[in-house]
Amino acid sequence: MVFSILDIISVLTDSPTPKTYWAKMKIRDQGLNQLFPIWERLKLKAKDGKIRETDCANQQGILRIIQSIPSKKAEPFKLWLAKIGKERIEEIQNPELARKNIESKINEKILTKSNFMPKNFRL
Repeated sequence: MVFSILDIISVLTDSPTPKTYWAKMKIRDQGLNQLFPIWERLKLKAKDGKIRETDCANQQGILRIIQSIPSKKAEPFKLWLAKIGKERIEEIQNPELARKNIESKINEKILTKSNFMPKNFRL
């Protein structure tokens, strides 16, 4: 799955010119200036209905780009990334913690599924 970088920038920055904002980001952060692996140009349908080359990124690339956006709207994503990163490091250091977290998530999924199933439904 890929996302339009200009759409993400538009939402997170309220910039009237997301294309200019993206160009300045690539100058400011040389890591973003590389075409691959962070982003690529794909042909997408524009608002006017025409097919245009658009800078796009996958989930990993979008998260990397969000890290470079100095905006209050981007802060919740940055905090979430820091939290997830911390949890992952802890799981690498303590595999038992990783096992417990996986079990917990599986149990949540099972409970959620059972809450939506009719009582007379059998698997």
